[in-house]
Amino acid sequence: MMSMGHPHTAAFIGLGGNVGDAEATLRSALERLDALPGTRLRAVSRMHRTAPVGGIEQADFINAVVQVETALPAVELLRSLFEIERAHGRDRAREQRWGPRTLDLDLLLYGEDVIDVDGLTVPHPRIAERAFVLVPLAEIAPDAVIPGHGRVREVLAALESFTCEALG
Repeated sequence: MMSMGHPHTAAFIGLGGNVGDAEATLRSALERLDALPGTRLRAVSRMHRTAPVGGIEQADFINAVVQVETALPAVELLRSLFEIERAHGRDRAREQRWGPRTLDLDLLLYGEDVIDVDGLTVPHPRIAERAFVLVPLAEIAPDAVIPGHGRVREVLAALESFTCEALG
């Protein structure tokens, strides 16, 4: 039973990885997200293969976006995302910026809230320029509002060009 008194918020989480079997890692992360307290998966995009950003020579990423409905406050949800990353072998403290990673979980949107507290910025600061986030996000929630930017489909349409290939 969900506890009463906690409003449920629709949150969108970006998943990515390019080390090892990234598709299996993303599927495992989905199960962990669905098991978080007061949290349920509501929609899952297809997986997409994306060229890496940032100029570091590395494998393509597998990316997806999920919608969850959660009673967790945003900061607690973020802490849970970090725990799931660590459980899949990610060490944020030691990795290279923009470098390879087993699992990357980004809190993209939390309702229509704008949040800027220590370590948490929502909407995600680079969401509007990232096709690998916007393409799968538009698949499951084209009308979701990105505060300060507009609806997902409009933000995606404004991107000049992108390469993001759906798998399957």
